[in-house]
Amino acid sequence: MKLDRRTALAAALLAAGALGAGYVGLRQPAAVPLLETQLGTAPQPVAITPLVAAPTATAPVALVKAQAPAAIARLLLGEDPRLASAACPLALDLAPQPYAMLGLTLLAPCRPDQRVVLRHGGLAITAQTSATGALFLTLPALEQAAVVAVRFGDGQSAKAQIEVPELAGLRRFGVQWLADDAFQVHAFEGEADYGATGDVRAANPQQPVAGKPATGGFLTILGDGRVDLPMQAEIYTYPADPAIAVRLVVEAAVSAQTCGRELLGEMLDSTGGGTTVTDLSLMMPECDAVGDILVLNNLAPDLKIAAR
Repeated sequence: MKLDRRTALAAALLAAGALGAGYVGLRQPAAVPLLETQLGTAPQPVAITPLVAAPTATAPVALVKAQAPAAIARLLLGEDPRLASAACPLALDLAPQPYAMLGLTLLAPCRPDQRVVLRHGGLAITAQTSATGALFLTLPALEQAAVVAVRFGDGQSAKAQIEVPELAGLRRFGVQWLADDAFQVHAFEGEADYGATGDVRAANPQQPVAGKPATGGFLTILGDGRVDLPMQAEIYTYPADPAIAVRLVVEAAVSAQTCGRELLGEMLDSTGGGTTVTDLSLMMPECDAVGDILVLNNLAPDLKIAAR
């Protein structure tokens, strides 16, 4: 295991996880000067130079030369994120959609074309705002009391909450990863085998059609892979009915980007309105095995690895 890669993954997920924390607002007394309120200190004089008094002056005059800290300069230029946050707040809204999906709308007019991390119920993915600072996407709810949080690179964040009672009748399983550590979900419904209609996968997500009842499960592919350090996921949704037979498989392809090293990720299991997150690590074969696929079978409760 390479410690630097595991540390990078932990740091990325921890940064996204910090979004779940509460926020406390502070109000400064009105008597505190603006710069001291924003920066916690007032500029201090660094030199006092006496000047010659004019003929009509009755007292000597002193010129105070103050060197403002760099933080003050950024504040005066409008570059301090605390002022930017106040001038350009984020607007995050959630709307219920069929099959316990969440319609997300993020409006960030001062943040066009920026990477943003979205966090919900153990899920952490990246997205990118549009040229106008907007983002519209659909997330699978993983918890009935669904809280979704967004965070930009400089720390500005927002969160929203919505109840999703429909989730009680559904179950969700998925896998998430960072950068090149890619995994794929296969859900074999009934007696389906590879390539059959009942093999729900990225090439056959079986997304439900509006106005038509779902006949099985469906796969949602999440995360924008075009941003720096992308965080992506695949989530399979199916009825929470033990009579419905589904065989879940996670695959990892041996490629030039993954061979000869360890892949790190996480598996997500949403049942009964709550989510369980399990670490996933997989040592890949050497690069002479490029083109092979490792298969993780029998994911509940044990992991068994095979090759095909």
